[in-house]
Amino acid sequence: MKLLYTPFLRGIILCFGITLLLAACGNASSSGGKTTVTLGYFPNLTHIVALVGLARGTFQHDLGSKVDLQTKVFNAGPNEIQALLAGDIDIGFVGPSPAVNGYTQSGGQALRIIGGASTGGVLFVVRPGAHIRSPQDLANKKIADPQVGGTQDVALRSYLQQHGLKTTDQGGNVQIVPTANSNILTLFKEGQIDGAWVPEPYATRLIVEDGGQVFLDERSLWPNGQFTTTLVVARTAFLNQHPDLVTKFLEAEVETVQYIQSNQQEALSLANSQIKSLTGQAMPSKELTMAYSHMSVTYDPLTTTIAEQANRAYTLGFLRGQPNLGGIYNFGPLNSVLSSKGLATIAQP
Repeated sequence: MKLLYTPFLRGIILCFGITLLLAACGNASSSGGKTTVTLGYFPNLTHIVALVGLARGTFQHDLGSKVDLQTKVFNAGPNEIQALLAGDIDIGFVGPSPAVNGYTQSGGQALRIIGGASTGGVLFVVRPGAHIRSPQDLANKKIADPQVGGTQDVALRSYLQQHGLKTTDQGGNVQIVPTANSNILTLFKEGQIDGAWVPEPYATRLIVEDGGQVFLDERSLWPNGQFTTTLVVARTAFLNQHPDLVTKFLEAEVETVQYIQSNQQEALSLANSQIKSLTGQAMPSKELTMAYSHMSVTYDPLTTTIAEQANRAYTLGFLRGQPNLGGIYNFGPLNSVLSSKGLATIAQP
């Protein structure tokens, strides 16, 4: 059938092209002499650098008066990465698995990992009544995590695979229930799930508020107990257009990491106030301190653990091909900040 190239069709094609161009150009726009920069993050303790940096105004201060800093909050990484691919956010705090997936999905074009944010802070918590004492006890159980393809989802599925277990979507008998973190607390308390592989502070809340038991601290699965939980990524187009703003943002990020390391209780209080404003519920200070004891903050992205997480995602079928992360990192802006502060720089793989 011959396609009629009418003026109407030309208009549709033109609009479609403009839409793609706008997505490629992204969200950093100028209005009233200011550049709008949009930051993505989660209301999780593993994103404490974002929470504290926003609470103290450090990001806005270092970006300067000519920048209008906007924020978008997400439950899990895959949704945040889709927003980044659409140009809706410019910089994001996100887990390694969604970051790698977004990078490969875009043919290595959409984003760059520009720094680290946190390590650890993920527990596998089970209900006492579920009688889970060994990996084999997970058969015929329902286990929740925040979202399919997220960092915790990949970790849980990899753990099951390593112990000879299969999920129901792969013909096995372990059912994974992707659920928003806040809803996991309710399902756990009601006995509708048997366990959850979740980040802090939700893991500690399951323990303290719902009587959960720690089956596994994910740190025990990694050399030296360290693995990347949260990274800082930037849209490649934004990084190319505004390298000065990326550097300023990372200066604020390094300052915030140092502040948290030196002022733990004050930082936790600030993070708690942010979590309350975002979720409607703060945590008792003892619970928050307990949750933070399972993790630490760092601007080092721990690239070897990212590579391992990428390999696990490939083995599980989340990546179409063997991951090649050769171009995913850009530590130039971070190393510029670290050098200016007399700190050791991060090696580029």
